[in-house]
Amino acid sequence: MFTNTPNTSLEPAPDIILNLERARAMAKQWADAWNAQDLDRILSHYSDSVVFYSPTVITRYGEPSGCLKGKEALRKHFQRGLDSFGGNVQFNILDVLAGVNGYTVYYSRETGATAVDTVIVDADGKAVQVHAHYHAA
Repeated sequence: MFTNTPNTSLEPAPDIILNLERARAMAKQWADAWNAQDLDRILSHYSDSVVFYSPTVITRYGEPSGCLKGKEALRKHFQRGLDSFGGNVQFNILDVLAGVNGYTVYYSRETGATAVDTVIVDADGKAVQVHAHYHAA
């Protein structure tokens, strides 16, 4: 919750900064779901009202904002991605960084490309906003 009163304590508020171990576990479960090509497991990491920004939204759908809203739109997007990857999809986590209400996962793909996803989560640990960034191999 946002307040106008600054936190003068040297300790961060525990419910705002995501624990690094939890962030790593969430990222690993997400990557494992992709590697298993299990769409339902992948989507279990996202809230129903997720807002997802990615260059692939532009390249796959021609959506100039690069934004998809809602889990059902994300389902179609990810299914299209899985269909195009074939059986070779492989996400390898390189690093995970914890932050305020979320985390960033840096990973490589089976193609040698690297990507960074910044994920803001709700109280249940479900992604409510994701910004994906890619570097081609």
